[in-house]
Amino acid sequence: MYKKLTQDFGYIALTERSDPDSLMDIGIYLLKAGESVTLQDELCEMAVLPLEAHVELQWETQQITVKRQSLFDEEPHCLHVSKDTIVIVNAIEDSQVLVQKTDNTSKFDAYLYKPEECQSEDAGAEVWNDTAFRTIRTIFDYTNAPYSNLVIGEVISHPGKWSSYPPHVHQQPEVYYYRFDRPQGFGCAMIGEEAYRIEDHSFITIPGNLDHPQSTAPGYAMYFCWMIRHLDNKPWTERIFVDEHKWLLEEQPSIWPHKK
Repeated sequence: MYKKLTQDFGYIALTERSDPDSLMDIGIYLLKAGESVTLQDELCEMAVLPLEAHVELQWETQQITVKRQSLFDEEPHCLHVSKDTIVIVNAIEDSQVLVQKTDNTSKFDAYLYKPEECQSEDAGAEVWNDTAFRTIRTIFDYTNAPYSNLVIGEVISHPGKWSSYPPHVHQQPEVYYYRFDRPQGFGCAMIGEEAYRIEDHSFITIPGNLDHPQSTAPGYAMYFCWMIRHLDNKPWTERIFVDEHKWLLEEQPSIWPHKK
């Protein structure tokens, strides 16, 4: 499913965990300065990710003030809590906060992932003529949160480049939420055999077992938050590259125009 958000303030639901193409409750809180929201779920673990935001987060006996002005230049804070945990978000300035939830009966200690803990890597450098150069940020996944049913991270797709490339699949459903460095920015998402024009504040659901390469138009940097729901007894641990495109993974693939 593809959709673009148009609401200015309030809560915007992106997906519901009853949908087999997501298995997650995902939404964006658009908070006015001085507004507060209390988050708690009896059944679900929860990740709270400030986007462009200046907020105070309170949970258990802890609190922290987070100010993030640029999705492109600043790495994230992300608060991860188990079911029944109360989280209070106080907006100091107008703020956008993403919340990702799914069912999880396990109880675990709340954890605030800080920018310096974010696993960040530049991918696609010096291969394929730099046409898939992007920055991949992994906040938490199975390697550092095996007790979780969720994965969350971010990608900065550089102008005119490709992401989620070479085309790959996995059994677990995934959701992308997009932002661009300019409001008129745009790109393309390919989900299996379908292609969609993606714009600022849009999102897309990716059913399991479909490849999903992305591209952004020249001149426009594209951000997307990527969120995966582990399947029962089948956690997401790897990208399975599509057979016909595996030649791109060779050490020095021959790409036209061929170097002489």
